[in-house]
Amino acid sequence: MKLKTLTPQTVARAAREKLRAMADPVKATGAERYFKEPVKCYGVSSAEVRGLARELGKSVKAVWTVNDAVVLCDMLLRDKELEAKAVGFIILGRFKDSFGPSLFPRAKRWFAGNLLDNWAGVDVFCSEVMSPFLLKYPAHVERIKSWARHPNRWVKRASLVSFVTPARRGGFLDAVYEISASILGVDDDLIHKANGWLLREAGKTDMARLERFLLARGPDLPRTTLRYAIERFPEQERKRLLLRTKS
Repeated sequence: MKLKTLTPQTVARAAREKLRAMADPVKATGAERYFKEPVKCYGVSSAEVRGLARELGKSVKAVWTVNDAVVLCDMLLRDKELEAKAVGFIILGRFKDSFGPSLFPRAKRWFAGNLLDNWAGVDVFCSEVMSPFLLKYPAHVERIKSWARHPNRWVKRASLVSFVTPARRGGFLDAVYEISASILGVDDDLIHKANGWLLREAGKTDMARLERFLLARGPDLPRTTLRYAIERFPEQERKRLLLRTKS
């Protein structure tokens, strides 16, 4: 896509025009029904969204700074449609090597301000932006852990999902189990699922440690969290863990 001027404003406008051109109202209705919370969609597939983000991102990568990408992301996150938001943060993720510490408070404001207000948006944002940020700035681990105590459910979910990518490679496991334990008492199904997902990924490199954690926490574990966490255990082990952690 050729644009005369590559400003965040012109790229945002081009993204919206392209998304409107690809929109499918039938698919949009189906996608919106997939969420419990209100979500607006164009009805554009994930593959098409990533293709558009890749096309636009390629056009700006050589001429923009990370600050330009942050401005674009901020603009598109204020759109109602999930796909527009995704284009913004996927393009921002292309600048991960240039992320600076100032991105951290900005990201928290996006979550706390409900600009990322559904599990899909939170999860992809964390994969594209927060996980690379953590890997670049591991000193921020304690600050991410503190998000688990935030009253906003999306900040809470981000505190967990930000660790998913590093955890599956054995990274930050001490922090993973600490944050998991700290959030067990939260009564929110989306938090329970995210916690179980994180634990499952943490277990990929150390199943024994995951098993010890699950047995130690026992009845404190929401059953949804537990079922997600044990998905990669053999069937007989899953049954044993379900029985031994039963309240």
